[in-house]
Amino acid sequence: MSTFIMLSRLTPEGVQTIKNNPQRIKEVNNEIEQLGAEVKAQWATLGQFDFVNVIEAPDEQTMARISLELGSRGTAKYESLPAIPVDDFISAL
Repeated sequence: MSTFIMLSRLTPEGVQTIKNNPQRIKEVNNEIEQLGAEVKAQWATLGQFDFVNVIEAPDEQTMARISLELGSRGTAKYESLPAIPVDDFISAL
């Protein structure tokens, strides 16, 4: 499994959705699992991004499918970053 950092920014529609139904956050996590990945950690953040998620997925294609599926709803914008363990990164140098 590969690790990815997913950064999320809510659109105005997304803010309204969360305000009306805060449990929607957990529902999206379940949908990510149905798409073949797992949310390992999640934080609501202040600043440029509204949520930071650590996600394990089998590959970049799975992560791309998740980003596309979630982004197509129009309630948030997503940025996904592959995360390389520092020891692996150093070994590759």
